[in-house]
Amino acid sequence: MADELALDLDELRQLQKLAKRPRVLSLISSEIKNWEKLLNEPVSTSVPAPTPTPISTGVKVPSTPALNYVTLGSFSWDQDSDKVKIYLSLEGVEHEKIEADFKPMSLDVKFHNVQGKNYRCAMPKLNKEIVPEKCKVLVKPTRVVITLFKASKGNWLDLHFKDDKVKPNLDKERDPMAGIMDLMKNMYEEGDDETKRTIAQAWSDARAGKAADPLQGYR
Repeated sequence: MADELALDLDELRQLQKLAKRPRVLSLISSEIKNWEKLLNEPVSTSVPAPTPTPISTGVKVPSTPALNYVTLGSFSWDQDSDKVKIYLSLEGVEHEKIEADFKPMSLDVKFHNVQGKNYRCAMPKLNKEIVPEKCKVLVKPTRVVITLFKASKGNWLDLHFKDDKVKPNLDKERDPMAGIMDLMKNMYEEGDDETKRTIAQAWSDARAGKAADPLQGYR
């Protein structure tokens, strides 16, 4: 291509020498300059920049799968007037991998990555109210101790709340007083001496005329 341009340029220069009229000389000179520019321009060897691949913003990142937990249903516990201690037999627990959630009437403690498994001790409804900000979890070599601080001093009959102890027994349809009997018996068993005397007297008066005292054996 460059050789052909050079030949054309030589021919134009020869015509320039033969031309006589000013207008023709001007046209030939202008054309010669154009051809000289074409010959002097460097040949472009640049490679076009690759078009960047568009990044899709609609790709869904898979969510973290829900963790599976082994429920710790076997434990022991003891108490004093201020607190309750729950003992869990569990080895290899790391304190920084514990997730504890204490609420006034519940607890939920999770132990992550304990020898490849996740464990959980949850009590959705405790027997009585606790102080969440005081409760704590202590890790020992072969067990974990969960300490619950009682909102009010006293003795707990159980860790779990049992609402059936104050419900009338609806199954005893033969005696309409059976439900009230159960309720008063529970109040009698859990009350102090003054409460017991009051309930016993009230019950005795209500049942006057019958041979047997229903609270006999509970005094």
